[in-house]
Amino acid sequence: MSVIEIRPDDLTGTATRALIAAHVAAMHDAAPPESTHALGLDELGHPSITVWSAWARGELAGVAALKELESHRGEIKSMRVQDGFRGEGVGRALLRHLIAQAQTRGMTSLWLETGTTREFVAARHLYERAGFIECGPFGDYVADPLSIFMRRLI
Repeated sequence: MSVIEIRPDDLTGTATRALIAAHVAAMHDAAPPESTHALGLDELGHPSITVWSAWARGELAGVAALKELESHRGEIKSMRVQDGFRGEGVGRALLRHLIAQAQTRGMTSLWLETGTTREFVAARHLYERAGFIECGPFGDYVADPLSIFMRRLI
């Protein structure tokens, strides 16, 4: 496993922009529009959202974002690991980083939405191993057979 460096990302880098575009495209391939909640570059640039990128071997390995829902609640958005870095701990490192950032910001819970189909099995296992449990829809989400909602107290 390579050393993973996680740093804030301003969304201007070519590699970051390409990974986010690929992420959004993959999410639209996996579910119909009404069940796709991936954020594009414009939405990720909102002041309530902070994006981090993970770098290993001098390459972009993944991205993840934390959205402030309220001062005490955050939502994990746009977690994506480059295909060539899957299985190397990048997702775990990003998730640990998001949890630590949420704690630093005084948040007491983290929430997320992910998919129910086979493309999302690894993500669901990652979240479960980190202590996330299933819950009902939150925020503007509605019940959807293609979505699983999860939360974790911090």
